Amino acid sequence: MGDGGPRAVGHAGPAVGRGGRDTEAVAEPGGPAGPVAETVAKPGRPTEPVDETVGESGGHAGVSRGLARAALITAALSVAASVLGLVRDQALAGLFGAGSRTDAFLVAWTVPEFAATLLIEDGLAFALVPMFSLALARRARGTAGDPVRALVAATLPRLALGFAAVAALTALTAPYLVRVLAPGLADRALAVDCTRLTATCVLSFGLAGYASAALRAHGRYLAPAAIYVAYNTGIITTVFLLGDDWGVRSAAAGVAVGGALMVAAQLPSLLGQMRRGRAHRARTVADEVRPLALALLTTVLLFALCRQAQVLIERFLASALPAGAISHLNYAQKIAQIPMTLSLMLCTVTFPVVARALADGDIERARSRVERDLALAAFLVLLGAATVVACAPQLVGLLFQRGAFTAADTAATAGVMRVYALGLLAQTVVGALARMYFSAGRASWYPLAAMAAGVTATAVIGACAVGPWGVRGIAAANAAGITLTAALLLAGTGPRSVPVRTGRVLAGLGRALAAAAVAAVAGAVVAGRCAAPATGLAAGAATVAVVFVLGVPWADAAPGLLRSVSRRIPHGRFRSYRRFLRLRPPR
Repeated sequence: MGDGGPRAVGHAGPAVGRGGRDTEAVAEPGGPAGPVAETVAKPGRPTEPVDETVGESGGHAGVSRGLARAALITAALSVAASVLGLVRDQALAGLFGAGSRTDAFLVAWTVPEFAATLLIEDGLAFALVPMFSLALARRARGTAGDPVRALVAATLPRLALGFAAVAALTALTAPYLVRVLAPGLADRALAVDCTRLTATCVLSFGLAGYASAALRAHGRYLAPAAIYVAYNTGIITTVFLLGDDWGVRSAAAGVAVGGALMVAAQLPSLLGQMRRGRAHRARTVADEVRPLALALLTTVLLFALCRQAQVLIERFLASALPAGAISHLNYAQKIAQIPMTLSLMLCTVTFPVVARALADGDIERARSRVERDLALAAFLVLLGAATVVACAPQLVGLLFQRGAFTAADTAATAGVMRVYALGLLAQTVVGALARMYFSAGRASWYPLAAMAAGVTATAVIGACAVGPWGVRGIAAANAAGITLTAALLLAGTGPRSVPVRTGRVLAGLGRALAAAAVAAVAGAVVAGRCAAPATGLAAGAATVAVVFVLGVPWADAAPGLLRSVSRRIPHGRFRSYRRFLRLRPPR
């Protein structure tokens, strides 16, 4: 159930297009990446960006302002999408509770969860953004015809046909799919009906992901960042309009409506970019369009699929538990993951910056960028995770305890959420490092192997822990598996990707993790002494923030977030942040 955050944004792609700006345009962050660099920049020899419209004043300052504006747009719409996601989950909890009906719907929700990961967030974006960047570079050099239109003509019809075929196949095989996903489910017929409704999102998410990749490659961030706002709005509206008559099936219908709104939200901007192309009659450039790199597409899709397989494992194991177990897992995960999705926002925006540095052969710049992103993302997610652990009962009670969602559901969900929070740092590290491994625009099988090892650990530990500990055992298995993956990805940096200095990074992360643990305990003690949930949440969150700030140089590191986006803050304000990483700032 994607709520927004980086998931709502996907991967910011480099823009190497024509001059000119409009009110939606954001300066291009970092120039070409991946295959573009093969044509525009030679390793070890710096070149000028193809597009000269990098900002009001051009040059690096313009790029910095562009990154700042992109991050601001991304942050604002990510927060809006997350808020709407909470409203959506509150509506589901209030109307349908946490019983067999909600379990049936959440099994059907597996389809849009997988589709979002594969087609919008991780998989398709890694392959399409470099291709659009290459086409934009050719357009900027004056290639006859319009390479961007030729790329769309060569790829979109085939992909759309494939998306439609998979959607139809999913709907036809829904009974078998439900039986495999949740063999012990109480209301299997309801899950089948919901699955057939959610199957439409394979087509709509595929088209939305394609449009998002194309627009980000053009340096347009507003429409792609708004897609999860449109998606959650569609679900909420449909549930309230049809909930009385259709029951939980209205939520599945809302997925179909929300998916269509995702495409509609981006269509005007995408058509506008296509109209900007130069339609020369001299000759076509269809013969110059590179096909989707099969090895790259295969590795990124399998990695994304393997990462999302953790959800399958959880629901498979929970289906044999009493009714409501899947719902408790779902609600706990959605709240717990909010800090992680927001912390990865920076990595989404700076993804093309790392790609450009690698293309230029500037390993030091790429390494410094990745290490800064890891540190800042870890700070943010640990602050959020400590708050989740300290104030879990208050959070769940305030958000969901109304209507059909009982106090017993609150207690069960809060317990699971605290266990989930133990894996949030690892989730963030995996999200940040995955972009690093694929930022060069070439296939890499190591991330897939690391993810497969983590998923295997999740399955084995979960199967052993579900008996004695129930849903908390499943959540613990998830945290253990993703932590293994994060460790393997961090250990594998070097020749396979950016050579991150793991010792220094781990030392800094260890200090922050220790401070977060102390802050979580202190916050839980304070929150537990307050009778009212709202008061307990406010007091506990404030305690966590104070203790965490005192434990790590967060107050001085916070301006580093702005500098890592805009690079315009004076040198002297980063002393504490540099002490954390023991790094010299990039020149």
